[in-house]
Amino acid sequence: MPSDLVIVYHRQPYEEVEENGKVVFKDNKSPNGIVPTLKGFFGRVDKGAWVAWKLAEDPRNPDFERVVEIEDAYGKYSVSRLPLTEAQVKSFYHVTSKEAFWPILHSFKEKYDYDPVDWPTFREVNWAFAEAAAAEAAKGAVVWIHDYNLWLVPGYLRQLRPDLRISFFHHTPFPAADMFNVLPWRKEIVESLLACDVVGFHIPRYAANFVGVADSLLDIEVPRREPVNPDFVAEGTALSEHRVAKHVVYKGRKVLVIASPVGVDVEYIARRAESDDARTRAEAIRADLGDTKMILSVGRTDYTKGGTDQLMSFERILDDNPDLRGKVRLMHVSVSANRNMTVYEGIQNEIERTAGRINGRFGTFEWQPVALISRAIPFDELVAYYRAADVAWITPLADGMNLVAKEFAACRSDGDGVLVLSEFAGAAVEMSAAVLANPFSHKSMDRAILQALRMPQDERRERMTAMRRTIRKYDIQAWADDQMASFDVASGADAA
Repeated sequence: MPSDLVIVYHRQPYEEVEENGKVVFKDNKSPNGIVPTLKGFFGRVDKGAWVAWKLAEDPRNPDFERVVEIEDAYGKYSVSRLPLTEAQVKSFYHVTSKEAFWPILHSFKEKYDYDPVDWPTFREVNWAFAEAAAAEAAKGAVVWIHDYNLWLVPGYLRQLRPDLRISFFHHTPFPAADMFNVLPWRKEIVESLLACDVVGFHIPRYAANFVGVADSLLDIEVPRREPVNPDFVAEGTALSEHRVAKHVVYKGRKVLVIASPVGVDVEYIARRAESDDARTRAEAIRADLGDTKMILSVGRTDYTKGGTDQLMSFERILDDNPDLRGKVRLMHVSVSANRNMTVYEGIQNEIERTAGRINGRFGTFEWQPVALISRAIPFDELVAYYRAADVAWITPLADGMNLVAKEFAACRSDGDGVLVLSEFAGAAVEMSAAVLANPFSHKSMDRAILQALRMPQDERRERMTAMRRTIRKYDIQAWADDQMASFDVASGADAA
């Protein structure tokens, strides 16, 4: 049976594990990530399908199960799996997506590597995704494509199935033309995106950048820019934007350009944080800390996350403020982003060296200033740390959104706790009640964490109340409603 909604994402919507010699599908370990969020859309349609890749030694093997039927808490849906070899995955994902696209998207031009890119393989893989989506979709169905590693899918899909409504959501930052146009394939990528009916981004700045890139490369019509939702205008912050075009016209087709920040499931997180287990864990953490204040930092081991910069700020603070020694502790969680890439191994080594130096310089038998954790923390355990922390320190150098900041606020039903947030995280546009920091400025970073540690209770509660109000208003349900509304508006008809 053809599907009314086809979600195209590189990851499968479950985890494959072997039990008693048989492969079984299990829900993802994190119940609050993007995959469970996307699966939630299947409950809104009669029939849904998901397209992803799966590693295969021999893609021609007739025993490879290309389509599996899934029934879980989100309903019944089919998963179309594209068999990719290890060489294809390395080329398409680890090299082209991570070594060429990723640094440009996050404005790290110096880390961009063009030489190893195999563009024909990237095209080939994207074509395979488009073919699979075209085969699954009913007439006039919505095909919803996710993220930059599938940039060419919309253009191919429009060729294969002009009847479809095609939407694309970008989960990373989108840079301005001077940065994006470093990519030699820039025109091919943007023309593919303009084959969509809807192109979505987290915040107005990224949408404005996309329009600027398209305007720099192609003959598009850009209507008068319209005022941005006041809730997404944080005066004086790095990513604030006051006006943005809500659509463009290319070759007679109207393409909606939307800005809709993905949120978190506030109710779900709150229930986890209020559970007896979370309360008990949090109380144990606080008891272990005694009078020491805890700063919590959670992120991936990636040069965009600024892990070493954050640790160096903490070192400067301890250097300049002897009264804080023995009185504050940093729990720095830095989870490996991709163990197959040497660039991330180098970053992890640098983080470990810096943390070791800080502990060696300032630590005592009774007090270790930095607790470094390099493994993923189970969500139920993490919410206890969110509850127990005095300060959450989230200061990426660039980040499309950052849901950790929102999770922290969702956990703080006690109304306390301080969030220090980078101006260059998309979440800062919504969460301006946080203590905002510029991670490229030593003074700004150091001042922000000191302000957070010394903030009086009344101010802490006032800021937290404002943040919790925002994340509740723009929760995951609000994002879902925005996306569904955009699907309804998008008709694919020629612009007037």
